[in-house]
Amino acid sequence: MTQQGARWTADQVLALAPDAASREAGGKLGAAGPWSGTGTDGGTVWGLCKGSGSKPYQTVVDVADASRPAYKCGCPSRKFPCKHALGLLLLWAGGDVAEARGRTPDWAGEWLADRRRRAAERDAADPGGSSPAPGDPEAARRRAERRAERVTAGATELEQRLTDLLRGGLAAAEQAGYGLWEETAARMVDAQAPGLASRVRELGAIPASGPDWPVRLLEECALLHLLDQGWLRREQLPAGLAATVRSRVGLPASADGPPVRDHWLVLAQYDVADSRLTTRRIWLYGAESRRTALLLSYGAAGRAPDLALPVGLTLDAELSAYPGAGQLRASLGERFAPPAPSAIRPPGVTTAEAAARYGEALRDDPWLDSVPVTLDRVVPAPDGDSWQLADADQDTALPLTPSARSRPGLWRLVALSGGAPVTVFGECGHQGFTPLTAWPPGAGEAVPLH
Repeated sequence: MTQQGARWTADQVLALAPDAASREAGGKLGAAGPWSGTGTDGGTVWGLCKGSGSKPYQTVVDVADASRPAYKCGCPSRKFPCKHALGLLLLWAGGDVAEARGRTPDWAGEWLADRRRRAAERDAADPGGSSPAPGDPEAARRRAERRAERVTAGATELEQRLTDLLRGGLAAAEQAGYGLWEETAARMVDAQAPGLASRVRELGAIPASGPDWPVRLLEECALLHLLDQGWLRREQLPAGLAATVRSRVGLPASADGPPVRDHWLVLAQYDVADSRLTTRRIWLYGAESRRTALLLSYGAAGRAPDLALPVGLTLDAELSAYPGAGQLRASLGERFAPPAPSAIRPPGVTTAEAAARYGEALRDDPWLDSVPVTLDRVVPAPDGDSWQLADADQDTALPLTPSARSRPGLWRLVALSGGAPVTVFGECGHQGFTPLTAWPPGAGEAVPLH
């Protein structure tokens, strides 16, 4: 997938879908039946898809850069990529699109030429890829101070609401319903503290959510109280922890760490969506630096995020870290080559070491849900009504999170293992382990599980 002409896998194609409905619809169009006039010249894939009208939809995809594909389709859909683009890519991934070098149809060639002309103009206007010059630093400082004052006012109000909740008893939270929490979250949005608003909304979903919900509510209230106090007393915190608090509250930060060039293995990619935003999480592992980093990319509702890095490939690029104690988020800088196939596997740890690693990470970030971990030589095994990853060489295991047990990826992992130890990358946290990618015993390509 790093070179023009290398075909993608179906998993890599479906990872581009903006939502589940698009994945399903695109899957139905990944067969030859509705298609005609398909072809590829290595960097472009095109075809005509029969629709409800008399004229077929003209669909073309630029696949020259696997991390930033582009799409054009004659259908009226506002989703990018649309189901026709996904279906065409699935057809191509399956080897059912023939090479047609030198025979690109005019409608596809014109779009591609215009797209690359505009890209060349942008590069000529900004050859260094520089960002806009910063504005008045004094004005920026005053804006930051005003926002900090609003966040402080919001955090103070939130402390009072938590106090009222505990004084009235947790049972009152069940009677009050979700409206009280949504009102509080809206107040945090007004205070320009989106991180606090998000955690408040999560609190609102806990009452009456199942057995022991008061315990979970109290735990989350304690973490929210700790974050509030961290903000209100941020001047007394170490610099790294203060940066983590600012990030958790929702204040923007720049990736100001020194650029680190490495061959970054794409460990996993998955999307988390709500009604307003789709967040794409991409985990990378540096072959030389042995660092794990997280890239975040965003797309408005109905649109897939721009950045897409296929699992199992390696990217020669620079990353810059964001501030914060124990924070793994980074920004993708200059890329020196397209993503390339690689036989690299990250070193694994035991299940006991994975749990210990999460515990250590909580010292730097008490609000951390999970840490990225690669488990070596584990076997998926049933555990009553749930599942676990059992260490093949020790009498220890990690339970799978409830969300992981309900995904098709679990059965893919079980089939890949066949009872033999496998290497699994995922996220380890207080709810258990979520497998995201696995490697079969011995040699073999990475298999996405999400």
